[in-house]
Amino acid sequence: MAKANTARLAILGAGPVGLEAALYARQLQCPFTVFERGRVGEHMMRWGHVRLFSPFNMNSSPLGRQLLKAARPGMPFPADDAVLTGREHVAQYLTPLAELLQPNVQADTQVLKISRRDLLKTDAPGDARGKSPFRLLVRDKQRERVEEFDVILDCTGTYGQHRWAGAGGIPCPGEIQAEPQMSFVLDDIVGEKKNHYAGKTTLIIGSGYSAASSAVGIAELAKENSSTWGIWVARSPNSTPMRRISSDPLKERDRLAMKANALATRSDDNVDFFPGVHIDSIEFLGQDKGFKVLARSSAGPKTWEVERVIANVGYSPDTNLSRELQIHEDPLTLAPFALARALEVSHSSDSLKIAATGPESLRNPEPNFFVLGAKSFGRNSNFLMRVGFAQVRDAFTLLTANPKLDLYAKG
Repeated sequence: MAKANTARLAILGAGPVGLEAALYARQLQCPFTVFERGRVGEHMMRWGHVRLFSPFNMNSSPLGRQLLKAARPGMPFPADDAVLTGREHVAQYLTPLAELLQPNVQADTQVLKISRRDLLKTDAPGDARGKSPFRLLVRDKQRERVEEFDVILDCTGTYGQHRWAGAGGIPCPGEIQAEPQMSFVLDDIVGEKKNHYAGKTTLIIGSGYSAASSAVGIAELAKENSSTWGIWVARSPNSTPMRRISSDPLKERDRLAMKANALATRSDDNVDFFPGVHIDSIEFLGQDKGFKVLARSSAGPKTWEVERVIANVGYSPDTNLSRELQIHEDPLTLAPFALARALEVSHSSDSLKIAATGPESLRNPEPNFFVLGAKSFGRNSNFLMRVGFAQVRDAFTLLTANPKLDLYAKG
């Protein structure tokens, strides 16, 4: 590879971790380009009405704050303990950072595929592949083109690729056809999507924080419109879907868990909860006719006819992007293998207890290709931005061969 300060870096994704990587490249005077298929902070904007669990000081880095304060004296910052919505975080932190990094941030520009110049996946295994630059197929609003880089930092996240509601994790019969009419994301139920859900019966599928947010949203909307109902189903057999963490320091996370569990165990909030449910089919009945959903539970077969379906069943990394590269994936999580094994050793389901796992866990068989951020955790949802910031530092530690690299110390 070329020296770190002359290697051409492609950073995929202009979210929190991608922009942090760009800040490092800028400070180290490495030529870089950030490719973002949508807007800056696109994934955060899609669920932007939701409040983050973690405070601002965990979702911003010393380097980012330092550079913004230097470039914009007097710029107001959120308090360290402020718990922002996604949109507020983009507006007050990510967008100003992206403006500092111009013209190197290319929004509305998607990287479609990555390979090596003149090499197939099976060619030249090992370090020899590093002699050939990466070849990126890129599409912007006007055309497709090919660009070449020496280093790839894949910070594309997982929110853009949902998992499926069907039993066993694959689409159930009818689900692919029904997908355009279903929602697989965090809708703003009491805000911009209020008219879509008000006065309707909605089936909510899932048992994580996203499903809990949707169930709470339906219950809040029902307080304004009593003909609004929710049917919440989860694969887990637990009568309370959310696991609460003892003395949870993330108060927003604990507050949501308490609200969701209360909904699941009471019968006065227009939300009915059914545990131990597996979805067998989803049939879209036609415009304004809703859905017919067949399922199995410990109590026997279930049939629901509803007007809306929300499948908050999680997200998965897009591994097709780098299919022509030699990436060693964990078979369980689809995360890079070394990192997945390091996370497995931690044995923690509390995201606050998961720390960055060190530079060596970021290495792939493909030289100079790094997966950072939420995508690096694969199907493991216990990712926090501060871990991604530490991963950026670890990746540049490898690229510069400087084991003491820490730009934070200068912040």
